[in-house]
Amino acid sequence: MQVEQVDFVSVPTRDSQRAVAWYRDVLGLRESAFSEGEVETQNLTLSFWKPEEQGEPFVPNENGLALRVADVEAAVEEVRAGGGVVMGIEDSGVCHMGFVKDPDGNVVILHRRYAPKVRREQS
Repeated sequence: MQVEQVDFVSVPTRDSQRAVAWYRDVLGLRESAFSEGEVETQNLTLSFWKPEEQGEPFVPNENGLALRVADVEAAVEEVRAGGGVVMGIEDSGVCHMGFVKDPDGNVVILHRRYAPKVRREQS
């Protein structure tokens, strides 16, 4: 098998319309022109699904979905101004990361790498 790319990521929600509105209005992502209940980044679709409708328990993604932004601190402040939950900002030594939660409690990482990537065999 040869995987060509990642097409979409499923994001659990209890309310697809609310999720689309938050990712559109607070994070500035485009609502999908093709499918209801989805938003688009430049290279990835976020598809909202209701696990409880399929007999699965709702559990928010606490691991986080990282979205690249130009300015982490400014992006975090936009989330805060939009009434979002801000967990904090960290500097890993290679990137800045702002941790926020969407209305369903899914962690979203607003991310900006500032150090160049180094191949493992070079480190």
